[in-house]
Amino acid sequence: MRKIPAGEFKARCLALMEDVRKTREPVLITKRGKPLAQLVPAEKKVTGFVGRLEGVVRVVGDVESPIVPPEAWEAQR
Repeated sequence: MRKIPAGEFKARCLALMEDVRKTREPVLITKRGKPLAQLVPAEKKVTGFVGRLEGVVRVVGDVESPIVPPEAWEAQR
C-alpha cells in the first residue's frame, strides 16, 4: 500500500483517485507520519442474485432443455 502525506494528497487528489481506480491499490494518507485516512477503490454495486455470481458461475451447455427426453418421464405414463 502506498503512503502519502496529507499535503501531497491535497495537491494531487484527483490524480490519486484515478490511480486508485485504475490499479485498485489503496493509498494510506498520513499526517505527521501517522495514518489519517485510507483511499480505497469503490466496490461495484451489484444488484440481484445473478449479478452477485458474475465471474463465479459459468453456464455450460443447454440449461433450458430437459436432461432426460420427455418420453422417459414417469409422470407422462
